[in-house]
Amino acid sequence: MAKEKNLIIMGAAGRDFHDFNVYWKDQEDYRVVAFTAAQIPDIAGRVYPPQLAGPKYPKGIPIEAESEITELIRKHKIDEVTLAYSDLNHLDVMHKASIVNAAGADFRLMGAKHTMIKSKKPVIAVCAVRTGCGKSQTTRKVCEYLKALGKTVAVVRHPMPYGDLTKQICQRFAKLSDLDLHHCTIEEREEYEPHIMAGNVLFAGVDYAEILRRAEAEADVVLWDGGNNDLPFYKPDLHIVVADPLRAGHELAYYPGETNLRMADVVIINKVDSASPEQIDLVAKNIKSANPKAQVIRADSPVTVTDPSAVKGKRVLVVEDGPTLTHGEMRFGAGHVAARAAGAKELVDARPYAVGSIKTTFEKYTHITDILPAMGYGNKQMEDLRKTIDATPCDLVIVGTPIDLTKLLKFNKPSVRVTYELREKDGNLRKLIEKRVRP
Repeated sequence: MAKEKNLIIMGAAGRDFHDFNVYWKDQEDYRVVAFTAAQIPDIAGRVYPPQLAGPKYPKGIPIEAESEITELIRKHKIDEVTLAYSDLNHLDVMHKASIVNAAGADFRLMGAKHTMIKSKKPVIAVCAVRTGCGKSQTTRKVCEYLKALGKTVAVVRHPMPYGDLTKQICQRFAKLSDLDLHHCTIEEREEYEPHIMAGNVLFAGVDYAEILRRAEAEADVVLWDGGNNDLPFYKPDLHIVVADPLRAGHELAYYPGETNLRMADVVIINKVDSASPEQIDLVAKNIKSANPKAQVIRADSPVTVTDPSAVKGKRVLVVEDGPTLTHGEMRFGAGHVAARAAGAKELVDARPYAVGSIKTTFEKYTHITDILPAMGYGNKQMEDLRKTIDATPCDLVIVGTPIDLTKLLKFNKPSVRVTYELREKDGNLRKLIEKRVRP
């Protein structure tokens, strides 16, 4: 019998666990020595539990910091390292490959064949070429169309298991109290709450085979709501990919977003109402070059402010979705657009007043200037966010996150909320969905 190869899965608490569950867990000729963690704060130092790892790993699998990858390869005589997380520019991927190769291990990227699960029900997947393109609003629009066709829908969200993994194996969310029941972070609430408010049942967790069985049992259609620019976990019957002209060119420069672009049945060029004609044309040109068979749909992303008159002439602090600004590399979001449109006098820079982990976030992501990223991966970070908001001198807080932060954090100043939806320009998306799910 051939000697087992030692493997490290390089991840960020999501895709890495899925790849292990569906592929590596039962590989007789491989032993997973460790996961490494990146992007998400405070997830290194945990253990992937024995209950999930299986009998081959009675002590579970340690989760180490990615910064230790060279030492881990040498210490454990690692044969292969497989990359299992998303929204990395191509240059960063090759830097990681070079570090791994220099330490003596092979570097591997997993494709769709070995990581997608086939469903008994029709699957529509909504993915993107970058974080923050507008997947969530697109997913809600697809839900709306499916319901109009008389279909019951189970939304399955890309994983964000940042807590006790044994309690997050399969989570179902149908009412707001479920968010408290499962001790959801701000990042989880931002993705789950809008679906709950729209009357959608949503699943998430760690074991996506079990999640799929649960979703299939109560829905006509499974709707995959992707995270970052990751690939679907389920084999889609209709693969929708969202592109962002405000970051024109990124659709061919980030992993695995370019893979999504090349696999897509439909590519939505979102935020057309905020982008220049030149930006839109570049994205359209790149889509045609990479995937000429894809159906291209253009859509606006209009923003709505709860009280525009409260913004005019005021010094405002804009709070935006955290991951979109950080590893998504956006310099502004819906709150920024709304502040300018409503006539804000000044966008106040929160950096001089940032505390704790929020200060660290600004130091790491230096492209963020006059916007505050709503980082909230745990109670400590949420408290740092609240303290930063309270310390920033402004007249008004503009909440541009997908959820109303005032339900979780009590500010010492007034606030207005910004919401945004997908508004397609030609109605073709509904027709394509109807064609795929009609009996």
